[in-house]
Amino acid sequence: MKITVQSIHFSADVKLLEFIERKVGKLDQYFDQIISGEVYLKLENVDDEANKISEIKLVVPGGTMFVKEQCKTFEEATDLCIESLIKQITKHKDKSRAKISDQKAISISNEVADY
Repeated sequence: MKITVQSIHFSADVKLLEFIERKVGKLDQYFDQIISGEVYLKLENVDDEANKISEIKLVVPGGTMFVKEQCKTFEEATDLCIESLIKQITKHKDKSRAKISDQKAISISNEVADY
């Protein structure tokens, strides 16, 4: 999986970039068909301490998955994004497995009807 990280309105530290690449790279454990990942780190101009936004977009066969979180640190926002993406990936896999099993059941029933 190819991961690109873009920091908007600031320049990201090497440690932060490595942290994000390591965390997003672990998503391959849950779904090995992820094509690419894009991470956007943004700083908002607000008085609130939770002004750091992490957005992650994954491209998978059949669509894309997107998550956006806002927290006090980029690491915390990234962790929340990863947790949410794991749920989305699991749901996507369950749907695709159900679709495949339905197709197999239909093809088997068609073969039985042909006899």
